[in-house]
Amino acid sequence: MIKTANRIERVEEYYFSKKLAEVRGLDTPEFPVINLGIGSPDLAPTSKTIAALITTAQKENSHGYQSYKGIPALRQAIGNFYQNTYKVGLNPETEILPLMGSKEGIMHITLAFVNEGEEVLIPNPGYPTYASVANLVGAKVSTYALKESLDWGIDIEELKRRDLSHVKIMWVNFPHMPTGRVASSAELKELVDLARANNFLIVNDNPYSLILNDAPISILAIAGASEVALELNSLSKSHNLAGWRIGWVAGKKEYIDSVLRVKSNMDSGMFLGLQHAAVEALQNGPEWFHDLNAVYRKRRAAASKILDSLGCNYSDKQSGLFSWAKVPDRVRDVEKWIDEILYETHVFITPGFIFGDAGKRHIRISLCAPEEKFLEANTRIAKFFKSKSVLANLRVL
Repeated sequence: MIKTANRIERVEEYYFSKKLAEVRGLDTPEFPVINLGIGSPDLAPTSKTIAALITTAQKENSHGYQSYKGIPALRQAIGNFYQNTYKVGLNPETEILPLMGSKEGIMHITLAFVNEGEEVLIPNPGYPTYASVANLVGAKVSTYALKESLDWGIDIEELKRRDLSHVKIMWVNFPHMPTGRVASSAELKELVDLARANNFLIVNDNPYSLILNDAPISILAIAGASEVALELNSLSKSHNLAGWRIGWVAGKKEYIDSVLRVKSNMDSGMFLGLQHAAVEALQNGPEWFHDLNAVYRKRRAAASKILDSLGCNYSDKQSGLFSWAKVPDRVRDVEKWIDEILYETHVFITPGFIFGDAGKRHIRISLCAPEEKFLEANTRIAKFFKSKSVLANLRVL
C-alpha cells in the first residue's frame, strides 16, 4: 500500500458520506426510508431557469472552456441580486467571483489566505467543512461557541478576551446552520470591528438568508466590512439549484484576486449553460420567495409535530432549511437514540454532535421533503414509541 499524505490523517470522511450508505441499505419498497437528514432541496427551479440551460446546451458553440471569472452577464446578475436583496453595491468586474458551489470557495479562500500553523476560528456548532479544510492545509483549528443561553448567539465579550493575534480567518454563518440563528446588524458590526482590531479576515457563509427569513442581510452591508470581509453565497438553497453547483464569493478586489489565483489553478470555468441558467434564476422576484417560504412554513410546522412526539425543546423562530432541537434529558446517548429511531421506524434524523460538541444534546431535521413525508414520519415515530410504552417513560440508553 502506498502511504497517504499526512494531511488526511487529520480529516475524517464526511459523516453523511458514510451514513447515507447505511441509510440506503435499510431502504426497501415495503418500508422505505424517510430521509429528514440532508439539506438538499427537493423542489424544482423555475421553468425559465431550466429552459435557459437547455437552450444554451443545444447550441454548438456552448461546450468549450469558460472564463475562470464567469461570463459578464452572470457577474452583473449577482451584482443586481446583491443590490436588490441586501442594498449592497458591488463592482461586477472586480468584486464578484462565481464558483462551482460555495463549498469549493471554502477551500479556495483557505488556500489563498491561511499558512500552515496559522489559526482559523470556526463556530461550534457549525458546518464541519470549515474545520476539515483548515486541517487539510495544516492550520490550527480553534472554535468559538454559539451559546444556547444567548439564543445561539456569539459571546463577543469572550472573544475579545482571547488572544486573537494568530487568527487568519474567522468563519461565520448567518443565518446559522444548524441552529437557524439570524444575526442582527449590530452583532455583525461587532464582529467586523473585532476583525479590524485584530487584523484577520472574516468570511460569512450566507446561503440561507432568503429561507424563512424576513430580513436578509449581507455582512458586506456593514460599515468597515470591505476592509476585512468576504461573503460566500449560492443558488443552492434559495433557488433550488443545489445539484447544479452555482455559487460565488464577493468582496474587496484584492481579496477576490487572491482567491482567483487559487481557483484558476483548480478548474476551467463553469459550463456556459449553467451560467445562463443562473442569470435567469437570479431574476426571480419576491413572489418566488414568498411561495417557496410558504411551502417551508408548512413543512416546519409538520417537523415540529415530530419534535413534539420526540419530546424535544425547540424555538419557533428559526430561519433556514432546518429545525434544530434539544433532546429530552432522559436520553443519555443521542447517537444511539437516533440510530434506534432509524432502524425501527426507517426515519433518518441528523444527530447534532456532527456539528461540534455544543450540539451533542441536539438533533436537526431537514425541511427538504414533502409535507406528507413529515406526517408519515411522525406517525411511524409515535406508533413506535407507543408500542414500546416509552412515549412518557423513554428507556434510558
